[in-house]
Amino acid sequence: MEQDITLWAWILWLLKVLILAALIGIPFLVIVVLVSQAVYNKFAKRIEKSLEDKYKQKGFTLIEVLVVLIILGLIAAIIVPRITGRVDEAKIETTKIQLKAIKDALEQYKLDNGMYPTTEQGLKALVEKPTTPPEPPRWRKYLDKVPKDGWDRDFIYISPGVNHPYELRSKGPDGEEGTEDDIDVWNL
Repeated sequence: MEQDITLWAWILWLLKVLILAALIGIPFLVIVVLVSQAVYNKFAKRIEKSLEDKYKQKGFTLIEVLVVLIILGLIAAIIVPRITGRVDEAKIETTKIQLKAIKDALEQYKLDNGMYPTTEQGLKALVEKPTTPPEPPRWRKYLDKVPKDGWDRDFIYISPGVNHPYELRSKGPDGEEGTEDDIDVWNL
């Protein structure tokens, strides 16, 4: 109801202005428009200024930024070593699992053929039938592919071994053969 009154008030005002303009003439209409424009501009500028004050962009001070960076650095210093330690542990466990799988395949190879693959034949003998002597009499495919250790390196295979029928190991995290971190199939 109130909107109808407001609409009618505008219509009546417009009619009055038009009648007045017709009576007084076009110059009066121009004056009314200019005065209305000036009033509107003043009002609009006041609203614009109040909105600017209300929603003024505020930035961070250098100290606030530095404090946040220090906090993020401390969090990273605490979390990163834990995560990297877990990655190394996971790679070691993956390597042990791969060694066990290869050991099982080598045992199957020996059961079928009466011997382990030679060093020259290598672990590839578990995937492809060896063509170098001694050729296995009852060979079958024992693995889909020759696995790699957790660091994506080939396993070391020597047959016959020194104290065991064969040697099977990974160079471990440091990638150096003969160091303390080597992972041997016989020490799992």
